[in-house]
Amino acid sequence: MSASITVSRLAWSTPDGRPVLANLDLSFGHERTGLVGRNGAGKSTLLRLIAGDLPLQSGDLSITGTLGVLRQAVQADPRQTVADLFGASEALALLRRAELGNADADGLAHADWTLEARMTAALARLGLEASPETLLSTLSGGQRTRVGLAALVFNEPDFILLDEPTNNLDRDGRRVVIDLLAGWRSGAIVVSHDRELLETLDAIVELSGLGATRYGGNFSHYRERKALELAAAEHDLADAERRMANVVERAQATAERKARKDGAGQKKRSRGDIPRIQLNTLRNRSEGTGGKNARLAERRRERALDDAASARKRIEVLQPLTVAVPPTGLPAAKTVLRIDAASVGYDGRPVIRDLSFAIIGPERIALTGPNGSGKTTLLALIAGRLAPWTGTVRPITDFAMLDQQVSLLDPALSIRDNFRRLNPDADENACRASLARFMFRADAALQKVASLSGGQLLRAGLACVLGARPPQLLILDEPTNNLDLDSIAAVEAGLRAYDGALLVVSHDEAFLEAIGITRRLDI
Repeated sequence: MSASITVSRLAWSTPDGRPVLANLDLSFGHERTGLVGRNGAGKSTLLRLIAGDLPLQSGDLSITGTLGVLRQAVQADPRQTVADLFGASEALALLRRAELGNADADGLAHADWTLEARMTAALARLGLEASPETLLSTLSGGQRTRVGLAALVFNEPDFILLDEPTNNLDRDGRRVVIDLLAGWRSGAIVVSHDRELLETLDAIVELSGLGATRYGGNFSHYRERKALELAAAEHDLADAERRMANVVERAQATAERKARKDGAGQKKRSRGDIPRIQLNTLRNRSEGTGGKNARLAERRRERALDDAASARKRIEVLQPLTVAVPPTGLPAAKTVLRIDAASVGYDGRPVIRDLSFAIIGPERIALTGPNGSGKTTLLALIAGRLAPWTGTVRPITDFAMLDQQVSLLDPALSIRDNFRRLNPDADENACRASLARFMFRADAALQKVASLSGGQLLRAGLACVLGARPPQLLILDEPTNNLDLDSIAAVEAGLRAYDGALLVVSHDEAFLEAIGITRRLDI
Protein backbone atom coordinates (compact mmCIF):
# COMPACT_ATOMS: atom_id res chain seq x y z
CA MET A 1 0.00 0.00 0.00
CA SER A 2 1.43 3.42 -0.98
CA ALA A 3 2.04 6.03 1.70
CA SER A 4 -0.69 8.61 2.22
CA ILE A 5 -2.06 11.15 4.70
CA THR A 6 -5.78 11.96 4.70
CA VAL A 7 -7.75 14.36 6.89
CA SER A 8 -11.57 14.40 6.80
CA ARG A 9 -13.91 16.98 8.34
CA LEU A 10 -10.99 18.11 10.50
CA ALA A 11 -11.72 20.96 12.93
CA TRP A 12 -9.59 22.44 15.67
CA SER A 13 -9.99 25.43 18.01
CA THR A 14 -7.74 27.12 20.56
CA PRO A 15 -8.45 26.59 24.29
CA ASP A 16 -10.36 29.90 24.37
CA GLY A 17 -12.66 28.68 21.58
CA ARG A 18 -11.17 30.53 18.61
CA PRO A 19 -11.58 28.32 15.50
CA VAL A 20 -8.34 27.70 13.58
CA LEU A 21 -9.34 24.87 11.24
CA ALA A 22 -12.90 24.08 10.22
CA ASN A 23 -14.31 21.09 8.30
CA LEU A 24 -11.02 20.50 6.48
CA ASP A 25 -10.73 17.76 3.83
CA LEU A 26 -7.26 17.11 2.42
CA SER A 27 -5.11 14.27 1.18
CA PHE A 28 -1.38 14.04 0.59
CA GLY A 29 0.32 11.39 -1.49
CA HIS A 30 3.77 10.57 -2.82
CA GLU A 31 4.71 14.16 -3.72
CA ARG A 32 6.25 17.28 -2.23
CA THR A 33 3.57 19.75 -1.14
CA GLY A 34 4.01 23.33 0.05
CA LEU A 35 1.52 24.48 2.71
CA VAL A 36 0.94 28.24 2.51
CA GLY A 37 -1.50 30.79 3.90
CA ARG A 38 -1.67 33.91 6.02
CA ASN A 39 -0.39 33.92 9.59
CA GLY A 40 -3.01 32.30 11.79
CA ALA A 41 -4.56 30.25 8.95
CA GLY A 42 -3.61 27.03 10.75
CA LYS A 43 -0.58 25.77 8.78
CA SER A 44 1.59 24.84 11.77
CA THR A 45 -1.49 23.57 13.63
CA LEU A 46 -2.28 21.18 10.78
CA LEU A 47 1.31 19.96 10.74
CA ARG A 48 1.26 19.39 14.52
CA LEU A 49 -2.03 17.48 14.28
CA ILE A 50 -0.57 15.20 11.61
CA ALA A 51 2.62 14.75 13.67
CA GLY A 52 0.58 13.84 16.77
CA ASP A 53 1.80 16.84 18.77
CA LEU A 54 -1.80 18.04 19.21
CA PRO A 55 -4.84 15.88 20.01
CA LEU A 56 -7.65 15.67 17.46
CA GLN A 57 -10.79 17.53 18.52
CA SER A 58 -13.06 16.72 15.60
CA GLY A 59 -12.76 14.81 12.33
CA ASP A 60 -10.58 11.94 11.17
CA LEU A 61 -6.88 11.57 10.41
CA SER A 62 -5.49 8.56 8.54
CA ILE A 63 -1.74 7.99 8.03
CA THR A 64 -0.26 5.16 5.98
CA GLY A 65 3.52 5.01 6.18
CA THR A 66 6.19 6.50 8.46
CA LEU A 67 6.65 10.15 9.41
CA GLY A 68 9.70 12.28 10.10
CA VAL A 69 9.17 15.73 11.62
CA LEU A 70 11.37 18.85 11.63
CA ARG A 71 9.91 21.55 13.87
CA GLN A 72 10.56 25.29 13.59
CA ALA A 73 13.38 25.28 16.16
CA VAL A 74 15.73 22.45 17.09
CA GLN A 75 16.31 23.07 20.80
CA ALA A 76 19.82 22.95 22.26
CA ASP A 77 19.73 20.78 25.40
CA PRO A 78 23.18 21.30 27.03
CA ARG A 79 23.68 17.53 27.26
CA GLN A 80 22.24 16.49 23.90
CA THR A 81 24.56 15.36 21.10
CA VAL A 82 24.21 14.95 17.36
CA ALA A 83 23.84 11.21 17.96
CA ASP A 84 20.90 11.87 20.32
CA LEU A 85 19.11 13.80 17.59
CA PHE A 86 19.67 10.87 15.22
CA GLY A 87 18.33 8.47 17.86
CA ALA A 88 21.59 6.53 17.57
CA SER A 89 23.28 7.04 20.94
CA GLU A 90 22.75 3.51 22.23
CA ALA A 91 23.79 1.92 18.95
CA LEU A 92 26.98 4.03 18.86
CA ALA A 93 27.72 3.20 22.49
CA LEU A 94 27.53 -0.49 21.55
CA LEU A 95 30.02 0.10 18.74
CA ARG A 96 32.40 1.87 21.14
CA ARG A 97 32.21 -1.07 23.55
CA ALA A 98 32.84 -3.49 20.70
CA GLU A 99 35.89 -1.50 19.59
CA LEU A 100 37.29 -1.80 23.13
CA GLY A 101 36.49 -5.49 23.29
CA ASN A 102 33.81 -5.02 25.97
CA ALA A 103 30.75 -6.17 24.00
CA ASP A 104 29.17 -9.58 24.54
CA ALA A 105 28.17 -11.97 21.76
CA ASP A 106 24.56 -10.79 21.70
CA GLY A 107 25.66 -7.18 21.41
CA LEU A 108 28.08 -7.96 18.59
CA ALA A 109 25.27 -9.74 16.74
CA HIS A 110 23.22 -6.53 16.76
CA ALA A 111 26.03 -4.09 16.05
CA ASP A 112 25.52 -1.86 13.00
CA TRP A 113 29.05 -1.35 11.75
CA THR A 114 27.92 1.02 8.97
CA LEU A 115 26.04 3.35 11.29
CA GLU A 116 28.71 5.99 11.87
CA ALA A 117 29.64 6.16 8.19
CA ARG A 118 25.99 6.57 7.21
CA MET A 119 25.52 9.32 9.81
CA THR A 120 28.60 11.14 8.52
CA ALA A 121 27.25 10.88 4.96
CA ALA A 122 23.84 12.25 6.04
CA LEU A 123 25.51 15.21 7.77
CA ALA A 124 27.72 15.86 4.75
CA ARG A 125 24.61 15.89 2.56
CA LEU A 126 23.46 18.89 4.61
CA GLY A 127 26.90 20.53 4.42
CA LEU A 128 28.04 19.68 7.98
CA GLU A 129 31.22 18.12 9.32
CA ALA A 130 30.04 17.49 12.90
CA SER A 131 30.84 14.22 14.66
CA PRO A 132 28.17 12.12 16.44
CA GLU A 133 29.58 13.26 19.82
CA THR A 134 29.26 16.99 19.01
CA LEU A 135 27.08 18.82 21.56
CA LEU A 136 24.12 20.60 19.95
CA SER A 137 24.70 23.54 22.32
CA THR A 138 28.00 24.25 20.54
CA LEU A 139 26.24 24.72 17.19
CA SER A 140 24.48 27.79 15.86
CA GLY A 141 20.71 27.77 15.37
CA GLY A 142 21.16 27.31 11.63
CA GLN A 143 23.57 24.42 12.14
CA ARG A 144 21.14 22.73 14.56
CA THR A 145 18.39 23.02 11.95
CA ARG A 146 20.62 21.33 9.39
CA VAL A 147 21.56 18.56 11.86
CA GLY A 148 17.85 18.04 12.56
CA LEU A 149 17.13 17.74 8.85
CA ALA A 150 20.04 15.32 8.39
CA ALA A 151 18.66 13.17 11.23
CA LEU A 152 15.21 13.35 9.68
CA VAL A 153 16.16 12.06 6.23
CA PHE A 154 18.67 9.56 7.68
CA ASN A 155 15.82 7.19 8.58
CA GLU A 156 14.23 7.57 5.11
CA PRO A 157 10.60 8.07 6.25
CA ASP A 158 7.70 7.90 3.83
CA PHE A 159 6.77 11.50 4.68
CA ILE A 160 8.79 14.40 6.03
CA LEU A 161 6.96 17.27 7.75
CA LEU A 162 8.94 20.51 7.72
CA ASP A 163 7.90 23.75 9.45
CA GLU A 164 9.80 26.75 7.99
CA PRO A 165 13.00 24.74 7.38
CA THR A 166 14.98 27.68 5.92
CA ASN A 167 14.29 30.16 8.72
CA ASN A 168 17.49 31.53 10.31
CA LEU A 169 19.70 29.83 7.72
CA ASP A 170 22.35 31.73 5.80
CA ARG A 171 22.52 31.60 2.02
CA ASP A 172 24.57 28.41 1.91
CA GLY A 173 22.30 26.69 4.45
CA ARG A 174 19.18 27.64 2.52
CA ARG A 175 20.72 26.35 -0.70
CA VAL A 176 21.51 22.99 0.92
CA VAL A 177 17.93 22.58 2.22
CA ILE A 178 16.40 23.64 -1.10
CA ASP A 179 18.61 21.21 -3.02
CA LEU A 180 17.74 18.41 -0.58
CA LEU A 181 14.02 18.96 -1.10
CA ALA A 182 14.44 19.28 -4.85
CA GLY A 183 15.94 15.79 -4.87
CA TRP A 184 13.57 14.23 -2.29
CA ARG A 185 11.60 11.40 -3.87
CA SER A 186 9.22 10.49 -1.03
CA GLY A 187 6.31 12.48 0.38
CA ALA A 188 6.86 15.90 1.96
CA ILE A 189 4.61 18.54 3.51
CA VAL A 190 6.47 21.84 3.89
CA VAL A 191 5.15 24.93 5.68
CA SER A 192 7.20 27.73 4.15
CA HIS A 193 7.15 31.29 2.84
CA ASP A 194 10.47 30.76 1.04
CA ARG A 195 9.57 31.35 -2.59
CA GLU A 196 12.78 29.81 -3.91
CA LEU A 197 12.04 26.61 -1.97
CA LEU A 198 8.38 26.58 -3.05
CA GLU A 199 9.50 26.71 -6.70
CA THR A 200 10.98 23.19 -6.31
CA LEU A 201 7.76 21.54 -5.06
CA ASP A 202 5.11 19.52 -6.90
CA ALA A 203 1.97 21.15 -5.46
CA ILE A 204 0.82 24.04 -3.27
CA VAL A 205 -2.04 23.81 -0.75
CA GLU A 206 -3.33 27.16 0.50
CA LEU A 207 -5.26 27.51 3.77
CA SER A 208 -7.52 30.56 3.81
CA GLY A 209 -10.91 31.81 4.90
CA LEU A 210 -12.30 29.88 1.92
CA GLY A 211 -10.92 26.57 3.26
CA ALA A 212 -8.13 24.51 1.71
CA THR A 213 -7.38 24.89 -2.00
CA ARG A 214 -4.95 22.68 -3.85
CA TYR A 215 -2.90 23.96 -6.80
CA GLY A 216 -0.94 21.47 -8.89
CA GLY A 217 2.51 22.73 -9.79
CA ASN A 218 5.10 24.96 -8.13
CA PHE A 219 4.91 28.48 -6.72
CA SER A 220 4.93 30.22 -10.11
CA HIS A 221 1.95 28.15 -11.24
CA TYR A 222 0.20 28.92 -7.94
CA ARG A 223 0.65 32.67 -8.47
CA GLU A 224 -0.68 32.45 -12.03
CA ARG A 225 -3.79 30.58 -10.84
CA LYS A 226 -4.31 33.07 -8.00
CA ALA A 227 -4.17 35.97 -10.47
CA LEU A 228 -6.81 34.28 -12.63
CA GLU A 229 -9.02 33.64 -9.58
CA LEU A 230 -8.72 37.28 -8.51
CA ALA A 231 -9.67 38.48 -12.00
CA ALA A 232 -12.69 36.14 -11.98
CA ALA A 233 -13.77 37.35 -8.53
CA GLU A 234 -13.47 40.99 -9.62
CA HIS A 235 -15.54 40.20 -12.75
CA ASP A 236 -18.21 38.50 -10.60
CA LEU A 237 -18.32 41.49 -8.24
CA ALA A 238 -18.69 43.94 -11.12
CA ASP A 239 -21.48 41.78 -12.59
CA ALA A 240 -23.31 41.58 -9.24
CA GLU A 241 -23.05 45.33 -8.71
CA ARG A 242 -24.34 45.93 -12.25
CA ARG A 243 -27.32 43.65 -11.59
CA MET A 244 -28.06 45.49 -8.32
CA ALA A 245 -28.00 48.81 -10.17
CA ASN A 246 -30.34 47.39 -12.83
CA VAL A 247 -32.77 46.12 -10.18
CA VAL A 248 -32.87 49.55 -8.55
CA GLU A 249 -33.27 51.29 -11.91
CA ARG A 250 -36.06 48.95 -13.06
CA ALA A 251 -37.86 49.18 -9.73
CA GLN A 252 -37.74 52.95 -9.93
CA ALA A 253 -39.04 52.91 -13.53
CA THR A 254 -41.85 50.50 -12.55
CA ALA A 255 -42.81 52.69 -9.60
CA GLU A 256 -42.90 55.76 -11.85
CA ARG A 257 -45.13 53.99 -14.43
CA LYS A 258 -47.46 52.83 -11.68
CA ALA A 259 -47.64 56.34 -10.28
CA ARG A 260 -48.56 57.70 -13.70
CA LYS A 261 -51.25 55.04 -14.25
CA ASP A 262 -52.60 55.58 -10.72
CA GLY A 263 -52.73 59.29 -11.42
CA ALA A 264 -54.65 58.74 -14.66
CA GLY A 265 -57.04 56.39 -12.90
CA GLN A 266 -57.61 58.91 -10.16
CA LYS A 267 -58.61 61.51 -12.76
CA LYS A 268 -61.07 59.09 -14.38
CA ARG A 269 -62.59 58.22 -11.03
CA SER A 270 -62.99 61.89 -10.22
CA ARG A 271 -64.88 62.41 -13.53
CA GLY A 272 -67.10 59.39 -12.88
CA ASP A 273 -66.43 57.87 -16.37
CA ILE A 274 -65.92 54.27 -15.04
CA PRO A 275 -68.45 52.17 -13.11
CA ARG A 276 -67.60 51.49 -9.45
CA ILE A 277 -67.32 47.68 -9.89
CA GLN A 278 -64.83 48.13 -12.75
CA LEU A 279 -62.85 50.63 -10.65
CA ASN A 280 -62.51 48.07 -7.85
CA THR A 281 -61.32 45.39 -10.33
CA LEU A 282 -58.71 47.74 -11.82
CA ARG A 283 -57.51 48.80 -8.36
CA ASN A 284 -57.12 45.16 -7.19
CA ARG A 285 -55.29 44.21 -10.40
CA SER A 286 -52.94 47.18 -9.99
CA GLU A 287 -52.19 46.33 -6.39
CA GLY A 288 -51.57 42.66 -7.27
CA THR A 289 -49.24 43.53 -10.14
CA GLY A 290 -47.40 46.07 -7.98
CA GLY A 291 -46.91 43.53 -5.19
CA LYS A 292 -45.70 40.85 -7.63
CA ASN A 293 -43.24 43.25 -9.23
CA ALA A 294 -41.96 44.33 -5.81
CA ARG A 295 -41.41 40.73 -4.68
CA LEU A 296 -39.60 39.87 -7.92
CA ALA A 297 -37.40 42.96 -7.62
CA GLU A 298 -36.60 42.11 -4.00
CA ARG A 299 -35.60 38.53 -4.93
CA ARG A 300 -33.34 39.81 -7.69
CA ARG A 301 -31.81 42.38 -5.37
CA GLU A 302 -31.15 39.80 -2.63
CA ARG A 303 -29.58 37.39 -5.14
CA ALA A 304 -27.31 40.16 -6.46
CA LEU A 305 -26.40 41.19 -2.90
CA ASP A 306 -25.47 37.60 -2.03
CA ASP A 307 -23.37 37.26 -5.19
CA ALA A 308 -21.62 40.57 -4.45
CA ALA A 309 -20.89 39.55 -0.85
CA SER A 310 -19.46 36.22 -2.02
CA ALA A 311 -17.26 37.95 -4.62
CA ARG A 312 -16.03 40.49 -2.06
CA LYS A 313 -15.11 37.70 0.34
CA ARG A 314 -13.12 35.96 -2.39
CA ILE A 315 -11.41 39.22 -3.33
CA GLU A 316 -10.50 39.90 0.31
CA VAL A 317 -8.75 36.52 0.45
CA LEU A 318 -7.15 36.79 -2.99
CA GLN A 319 -6.30 40.50 -3.21
CA PRO A 320 -2.59 41.29 -2.82
CA LEU A 321 -2.00 43.73 0.00
CA THR A 322 -0.77 47.25 -0.65
CA VAL A 323 0.87 49.63 1.78
CA ALA A 324 1.19 53.41 1.55
CA VAL A 325 4.02 55.06 3.48
CA PRO A 326 4.41 58.81 4.21
CA PRO A 327 7.58 60.43 2.77
CA THR A 328 10.71 60.93 4.88
CA GLY A 329 12.05 63.93 2.93
CA LEU A 330 15.59 62.47 2.87
CA PRO A 331 17.85 64.50 0.51
CA ALA A 332 19.80 62.44 -2.03
CA ALA A 333 23.21 63.76 -0.89
CA LYS A 334 22.69 63.62 2.87
CA THR A 335 24.97 61.29 4.85
CA VAL A 336 22.76 59.04 6.96
CA LEU A 337 25.32 56.84 8.72
CA ARG A 338 29.12 56.87 8.92
CA ILE A 339 31.34 54.17 10.41
CA ASP A 340 35.11 54.76 10.57
CA ALA A 341 37.63 52.02 11.44
CA ALA A 342 35.28 50.33 13.92
CA SER A 343 36.17 47.13 15.75
CA VAL A 344 34.09 45.23 18.30
CA GLY A 345 33.62 41.74 19.70
CA TYR A 346 32.81 39.69 22.78
CA ASP A 347 34.95 38.43 25.67
CA GLY A 348 38.10 39.79 24.11
CA ARG A 349 37.43 38.06 20.77
CA PRO A 350 36.97 40.47 17.85
CA VAL A 351 34.00 39.88 15.56
CA ILE A 352 34.25 43.05 13.44
CA ARG A 353 37.68 44.48 12.61
CA ASP A 354 38.49 47.95 11.28
CA LEU A 355 35.19 48.40 9.40
CA SER A 356 34.51 51.63 7.52
CA PHE A 357 31.50 52.49 5.38
CA ALA A 358 28.83 55.16 4.92
CA ILE A 359 25.22 55.34 3.77
CA ILE A 360 24.41 58.42 1.70
CA GLY A 361 20.87 59.38 0.73
CA PRO A 362 18.16 56.76 0.11
CA GLU A 363 20.56 53.88 -0.52
CA ARG A 364 19.24 50.34 -0.05
CA ILE A 365 21.98 48.15 1.34
CA ALA A 366 21.87 44.40 1.98
CA LEU A 367 24.16 43.26 4.79
CA THR A 368 25.27 39.76 3.81
CA GLY A 369 27.53 37.01 5.10
CA PRO A 370 27.31 33.52 6.61
CA ASN A 371 25.81 32.81 10.04
CA GLY A 372 28.22 34.00 12.73
CA SER A 373 30.02 36.53 10.53
CA GLY A 374 28.92 39.50 12.66
CA LYS A 375 25.85 40.93 10.92
CA THR A 376 23.71 41.13 14.07
CA THR A 377 26.74 42.46 15.99
CA LEU A 378 27.06 45.29 13.47
CA LEU A 379 23.38 46.17 13.87
CA ALA A 380 23.81 46.28 17.66
CA LEU A 381 26.81 48.58 17.14
CA ILE A 382 24.79 50.96 14.94
CA ALA A 383 21.86 50.94 17.39
CA GLY A 384 24.17 51.84 20.29
CA ARG A 385 23.66 48.56 22.14
CA LEU A 386 27.39 47.88 21.79
CA ALA A 387 30.22 50.39 22.09
CA PRO A 388 33.05 50.08 19.54
CA TRP A 389 36.43 49.00 20.89
CA THR A 390 38.06 51.28 18.34
CA GLY A 391 36.84 53.72 15.71
CA THR A 392 33.53 55.57 15.57
CA VAL A 393 29.92 54.79 14.66
CA ARG A 394 27.74 57.84 13.92
CA PRO A 395 24.10 57.69 12.86
CA ILE A 396 23.58 61.21 11.52
CA THR A 397 19.79 61.13 11.16
CA ASP A 398 16.85 59.57 12.97
CA PHE A 399 16.60 55.82 12.56
CA ALA A 400 14.57 52.82 13.69
CA MET A 401 15.71 49.23 13.97
CA LEU A 402 13.44 46.21 13.90
CA ASP A 403 15.36 43.25 15.28
CA GLN A 404 14.01 39.71 15.13
CA GLN A 405 12.29 40.17 18.51
CA VAL A 406 10.88 43.61 17.49
CA SER A 407 12.04 44.82 20.89
CA LEU A 408 11.02 48.44 20.26
CA LEU A 409 7.44 47.35 21.03
CA ASP A 410 6.26 47.07 24.63
CA PRO A 411 4.76 43.55 24.95
CA ALA A 412 2.46 44.65 27.78
CA LEU A 413 0.71 47.23 25.56
CA SER A 414 -1.68 46.82 22.65
CA ILE A 415 -0.60 47.50 19.08
CA ARG A 416 -2.65 50.68 19.13
CA ASP A 417 -1.06 51.90 22.38
CA ASN A 418 2.42 51.14 21.06
CA PHE A 419 1.66 53.20 17.96
CA ARG A 420 0.51 56.17 20.04
CA ARG A 421 3.58 55.80 22.29
CA LEU A 422 5.98 55.82 19.32
CA ASN A 423 4.02 58.46 17.38
CA PRO A 424 2.79 60.91 20.04
CA ASP A 425 1.82 63.56 17.45
CA ALA A 426 -0.52 61.24 15.53
CA ASP A 427 -4.23 61.41 16.32
CA GLU A 428 -6.53 58.40 16.66
CA ASN A 429 -7.69 58.51 13.04
CA ALA A 430 -4.12 58.53 11.74
CA CYS A 431 -3.25 55.71 14.13
CA ARG A 432 -6.12 53.49 13.01
CA ALA A 433 -5.51 54.22 9.31
CA SER A 434 -1.80 53.38 9.62
CA LEU A 435 -2.47 50.13 11.46
CA ALA A 436 -5.15 49.13 8.95
CA ARG A 437 -2.61 49.36 6.12
CA PHE A 438 -0.75 46.51 7.80
CA MET A 439 -3.94 44.43 8.36
CA PHE A 440 -4.65 45.51 11.95
CA ARG A 441 -8.23 46.72 11.56
CA ALA A 442 -10.78 47.47 14.28
CA ASP A 443 -10.35 45.14 17.28
CA ALA A 444 -7.21 43.56 15.76
CA ALA A 445 -5.39 46.79 16.67
CA LEU A 446 -6.27 46.23 20.33
CA GLN A 447 -4.39 42.93 20.63
CA LYS A 448 -1.63 42.83 23.23
CA VAL A 449 1.80 42.64 21.60
CA ALA A 450 2.70 39.73 23.91
CA SER A 451 -0.06 37.64 22.28
CA LEU A 452 1.10 38.14 18.68
CA SER A 453 2.68 35.50 16.48
CA GLY A 454 6.10 36.16 14.98
CA GLY A 455 4.63 37.34 11.69
CA GLN A 456 2.07 39.58 13.38
CA LEU A 457 4.81 41.03 15.58
CA LEU A 458 6.92 42.14 12.61
CA ARG A 459 3.90 43.64 10.86
CA ALA A 460 2.99 45.51 14.04
CA GLY A 461 6.53 46.86 14.32
CA LEU A 462 6.52 48.07 10.73
CA ALA A 463 3.08 49.63 11.17
CA CYS A 464 4.24 51.56 14.22
CA VAL A 465 7.52 52.69 12.61
CA LEU A 466 6.34 53.50 9.07
CA GLY A 467 2.78 54.58 9.80
CA ALA A 468 2.93 58.27 10.68
CA ARG A 469 6.41 59.80 10.47
CA PRO A 470 8.93 57.28 9.09
CA PRO A 471 12.60 57.66 10.08
CA GLN A 472 15.13 58.53 7.39
CA LEU A 473 17.02 55.30 8.11
CA LEU A 474 15.33 51.94 8.64
CA ILE A 475 17.32 48.90 9.79
CA LEU A 476 15.79 45.43 9.47
CA ASP A 477 17.16 42.10 10.76
CA GLU A 478 15.78 39.09 8.83
CA PRO A 479 12.37 40.74 8.33
CA THR A 480 10.76 37.89 6.39
CA ASN A 481 11.58 35.04 8.78
CA ASN A 482 8.12 34.70 10.34
CA LEU A 483 5.93 36.33 7.70
CA ASP A 484 3.41 34.58 5.49
CA LEU A 485 3.52 35.18 1.73
CA ASP A 486 0.81 37.86 1.79
CA SER A 487 2.53 39.71 4.63
CA ILE A 488 5.85 39.55 2.78
CA ALA A 489 4.10 41.07 -0.23
CA ALA A 490 2.70 43.85 2.00
CA VAL A 491 6.11 44.53 3.55
CA GLU A 492 7.74 44.58 0.11
CA ALA A 493 5.11 47.03 -1.10
CA GLY A 494 5.66 49.24 1.95
CA LEU A 495 9.44 49.21 1.61
CA ARG A 496 9.24 49.98 -2.11
CA ALA A 497 7.11 53.01 -1.22
CA TYR A 498 9.53 54.04 1.57
CA ASP A 499 11.86 56.80 0.33
CA GLY A 500 14.42 56.65 3.14
CA ALA A 501 17.65 54.66 3.50
CA LEU A 502 17.47 50.91 4.13
CA LEU A 503 19.99 48.59 5.78
CA VAL A 504 18.70 45.02 5.65
CA VAL A 505 20.03 41.70 6.89
CA SER A 506 18.31 38.99 4.85
CA HIS A 507 19.13 35.74 3.09
CA ASP A 508 15.89 35.92 1.09
CA GLU A 509 17.08 36.84 -2.40
CA ALA A 510 13.55 37.25 -3.78
CA PHE A 511 12.80 39.75 -1.00
CA LEU A 512 16.03 41.70 -1.58
CA GLU A 513 15.30 41.93 -5.29
CA ALA A 514 11.70 43.03 -4.66
CA ILE A 515 12.69 45.95 -2.41
CA GLY A 516 15.29 47.22 -4.87
CA ILE A 517 18.63 46.67 -3.10
CA THR A 518 21.25 48.95 -4.65
CA ARG A 519 24.39 47.81 -2.81
CA ARG A 520 25.66 44.85 -0.80
CA LEU A 521 28.02 44.91 2.16
CA ASP A 522 29.56 41.49 2.83
CA ILE A 523 31.09 41.00 6.27
